[in-house]
Amino acid sequence: MVIVVENVPPRLRGRLGVWLLEVRAGVYVGEYGRKVRDMIWYNVTAGVEDGNAVMCWTDSSNESGFRVLTCGANRREPMDWDGIQLVKFTAEQVWKDDKT
Repeated sequence: MVIVVENVPPRLRGRLGVWLLEVRAGVYVGEYGRKVRDMIWYNVTAGVEDGNAVMCWTDSSNESGFRVLTCGANRREPMDWDGIQLVKFTAEQVWKDDKT
């Protein structure tokens, strides 16, 4: 499984480092069964705060061979399309300066 985090608190990164190997900044890899993977994801969703995270793991029950979960604000959202997980991009928010 792979977990990628952005803008999360240091305590969450430290906790992930206990269970998984951090191969790049914010990119964690490891191999666990469903029960431990669910426990790790629970900790990620509880500690993500204003950041975001994505988790990907192997799953032979679908055509693509993997599953994806996300949490937090991110333009990329996984979606199911006839049994295949794809990534949908949401429109970028445009902020206008009301002081002009």
